[in-house]
Amino acid sequence: MKETLYDKIWNEHLVHQNTDGSALVYIDRHLIHEVTSPQAFDGLDIEKRKIWNKDSIFAVSDHNVPTKNRSSGISDKISKLQVDTLTKNCQKHNINYFDLNHINQGIVHVIGPELGITQPGMTLVCGDSHTSTHGALASLAFGIGTSDVEHVLATQCINLKKEKNFRINISGRLEDHISSKDLILHIIGVIGTSGGTGYTIEFAGECINNMSIESRMTMCNMSIEAGAKSGLIAFDEITYNYMLNKTYAPSEKYFDNAVKYWESLISDVGAKFDKEISIDASDILPQVTWGTSPEMTTNIDGKLPDPDEESDVNKKEYIKRALAYMDLKPKQEIQSIAIDKVFIGSCTNSRIEDLRQAARVLKGNKINKTLKQAIAVPGSGHVKKQAEDEGLDKIFIKSGFEWRDPGCSMCLGMNDDSLLPYERCASTSNRNFEGRQGDKGRTHLVSPSMAAAAAIKGHFCNVVDFLNEK
Repeated sequence: MKETLYDKIWNEHLVHQNTDGSALVYIDRHLIHEVTSPQAFDGLDIEKRKIWNKDSIFAVSDHNVPTKNRSSGISDKISKLQVDTLTKNCQKHNINYFDLNHINQGIVHVIGPELGITQPGMTLVCGDSHTSTHGALASLAFGIGTSDVEHVLATQCINLKKEKNFRINISGRLEDHISSKDLILHIIGVIGTSGGTGYTIEFAGECINNMSIESRMTMCNMSIEAGAKSGLIAFDEITYNYMLNKTYAPSEKYFDNAVKYWESLISDVGAKFDKEISIDASDILPQVTWGTSPEMTTNIDGKLPDPDEESDVNKKEYIKRALAYMDLKPKQEIQSIAIDKVFIGSCTNSRIEDLRQAARVLKGNKINKTLKQAIAVPGSGHVKKQAEDEGLDKIFIKSGFEWRDPGCSMCLGMNDDSLLPYERCASTSNRNFEGRQGDKGRTHLVSPSMAAAAAIKGHFCNVVDFLNEK
């Protein structure tokens, strides 16, 4: 039978097919962080269960950690407790843990791929919805809940139902200064936040074939925002080159055999997909979200919708509520929206490629005097070091940005880096829900280049036009 990439990885890891349609699936890698793991470890202790395979687990603190003045410690008591608890649990069970002073520390979905912890063909889980990021390396990765974290710790397996296959074919190439963030926001705008519900999405086509692994990670990262459980991209030469010399990649003795398996990680010609759509990358313009869901997006030349022109009553109220929360007007031009803060970071856009793109825009410019704050947060210690070796930190600092230590930072309101009520932020994160970046905060999702351009102008603008003028 012809198999999709998803079928192949699923079948390789299928332990037992249950009569109710669910299945027991083996998990190769388990990433944990400080937010969803404490209860899981408590559950193990209560039931006196042991961890099945400690070598498969890698831990890092990222959500609650400070990104400045780190040597002073964590001031928030709850955040400190969560980090301290993870540290103690990892010490108790002898689990690989990268503490705040380790160069491997960073956002869990950044360190996994860059260290070679994530590998093609693996199943990988984490108690975090954006685990789908790792699918960029042809691995089947998805987020799980706390009870499942405990189950995987104890058994190295998880019980779940198989999703359907959804392929998004992306032809053509993105124009200069248009990024994978713009592409995935456009796709979510087309299919909606429930368009991928019940599916694992495979991204394919000429555009994907020419993308870097970092850009592919952005695509897979936000597949969860389209409702999918996972995002996948087939193994190819770009994947192969990315895996070379990674710390936890297979040793030289086993590498060739690993590659032989990796090369099979493509969907067979003629494999059946339950759903397929096509997107032309050359049509994509820079994107900006205007509302309180990633599907509420339009291109930089666009205007906000008018709820009075919507015939569907539920959709009309949906738009009205979003406009009210965001304090925006119907038919308002995107480029007229002024911002208070800029955040460049998160598991979506904090890798070296993202920082380079933003720095290219910022070089020789100053952020607008109207801005209250602009922060750049590298995704890991290694990303931070590489950026500093390339002099990117100096470009950010000279422009007026704050240069921070690795962490999730302003992606979510769980640490010191939060929006104050009613502040408006151009963010390279993945979610613009009500209160996501702080109580009553207003979030607009954009690419790193678009965030940098907005920082300079003080409002949203077309980064392509900005760079052409520059």
